[in-house]
Formats: sequence, structure tokens, C-alpha cells
Amino acid sequence: MSSPSILSKTTLLLALLASLASVTIGFQSRKLTELYQQQPELLTYHNGAVLRGDLPISVLWYGQFTSAQKSIISDFILSLTVTTQAPNPSVAQWWKTIDRFYLSKTVKNNGPKSTNMLLANQITDEKCSLGRSLSLSQISQLAANTKPRKGGIALVFTAQDVTVDGFCMSRCGLHSSNKKVGYTYIWIGNSATQCPGQCAWPFHKPIYGPQTPALVAPNGDVGMDGMVINLASMIAGALTNPFGDGFYQGPKEAPLEAATACTGVYGKGAFSGYAGNLLVDPTTGASYNANGAHGRKYLVPALFDPVTSTCATLV
Repeated sequence: MSSPSILSKTTLLLALLASLASVTIGFQSRKLTELYQQQPELLTYHNGAVLRGDLPISVLWYGQFTSAQKSIISDFILSLTVTTQAPNPSVAQWWKTIDRFYLSKTVKNNGPKSTNMLLANQITDEKCSLGRSLSLSQISQLAANTKPRKGGIALVFTAQDVTVDGFCMSRCGLHSSNKKVGYTYIWIGNSATQCPGQCAWPFHKPIYGPQTPALVAPNGDVGMDGMVINLASMIAGALTNPFGDGFYQGPKEAPLEAATACTGVYGKGAFSGYAGNLLVDPTTGASYNANGAHGRKYLVPALFDPVTSTCATLV
């Protein structure tokens, strides 16, 4: 799910080669080769549900994550609120862009006027109760184990030594749903030892395409900073197309969504192998485009603007 409405050949090449690191899927498994195909020009609303209001978030850490690693993700989730005090460009500003481009267009007369992520509970499964090689159906099972609330989102994070069906080959994460219960879920894997060149670019050299130098990760952890990128992309898709009938372009089985339509674009001037003009921390040399809670810095994907059919970036 993914960026602009009309993708140039250069952007398509970017999406395929240089941005394998942030490739993710939504409802159905979208193969990497499908990025070769010319996409429809418009990312449109298909009259289905979007997620608005107060969204309870449940989290499952599957495998070994250090406290420092967990805090990178937790601070990012905390940053997804307009009340977070962080200088612009900020994660909260990016969050409001999703609302402005998509969610506000579906507000009914008495519907909620804002969207808030509320952390409900966290579970840790360090011993990997289902093993260290998971199928997608087991990801769904793990999401259910978090006991997500109706209308909420379950987040499943797998550690760097856990393999998941299709991980690195065709996806870095996914979002899907349990329509019967009425919640959505997101899975993101830590690619640090399995495929950082695919799922943690631009903080690692890509496996394919232009071999430009890797950028310095803003939180000093290539795997976790890559997870943030993919989490942001999947959150954008889960909010705007939670049950497969919201905002998307292309076939329903392999849609491009709010962020995945802009895969590999993070700043103005992005092209194949180049993430765009980003901010650089003068002390650490880390590249970023959004400030977050507790002084954190993050890299978040561009969002497709349905009005201008372009990828909108924070910087």
C-alpha cells in the first residue's frame, strides 16, 4: 500500500529498486514484481470504513527486544498525537496530514473530529510460543492474543531472529483485519540480520539498484529505525483502508495506499537510490524528517495527496 497518483518511470524505479527497504503489503500479499506495473492515476475513496476517534492500541513483542529498542517504537506511537510537544517538522504534523488528506473527508455530522492512538496494553512473548518461523495465519493468531478491542489496532513486532512467511522476499510488514471482531492488526519485522538492504533502506545499502552510501539511523539502530518507517507506512494504510474498501488505488487484492503509493520518497527531490533532501542532526550526522516525543527523531514516509496526485513530504 503506498505515494503520488501519477508515478513517473523514475519514481517507479525508485519504488522497485531503491526502496525495497520500505516495501510493505496490506490486505493481500503484493509481490515486489507488481511495482513494475503502471498504476491507475487516482487514489480514490471506495466508500468503506476508515478509522477515526480514540483507537485503543495493543502491542505484542514477539522474541527478544531490549528496553531501548522498545522505547524507540513506544516513543513513536506516543508521537502520533497533536498534543505531543515536538518542533516541526514533527510526527504529529505527519499524523495530521493523514487526517487532512483522508480521514476528514469521511466525517459525518456527529462523527469524531480527531483520531487518537491510545496505548491499551503490551504483551511480551520472549520465548516465541509459536516458534521462530511463522506463517501469516500465525501472525493473525498473535494479533488476537493481544485481546484487541473492537475498533482498535493490534501491533505485532517480531524480533530479528524470527522469520515470517514472505518476510524480505515480498514484504517487510502488513496490515489486515479481523472483520468478525472488528479490529485491524499490523505486523512489522525487524530486518537487522535478515534483510536490512530491503526493509531498512535508506539506513542500509540496498541489495539492488544504485549503491549510494547508507544514511545514519536517527536512533542508532538500523533494524528498529527501519521498523519505524514500515510501521508508519502500515499505520497510514490501516487508518485509511482498514477493511479493504477505503482509500486505495489499483486492484483491491494488491492496492497502493496512502504511504505505499509513495514508496521510497521521504523528502523533496527523491529519486531512484536517493531518499530526498532530509534534515541532518549536526551532532550525530543522522538523517531524519520528523521530530518526536522525548527528543526523538524519525524518518516517516511521504503521503500521497489525492488532490494534487503527488507525494507530500514534511521536508
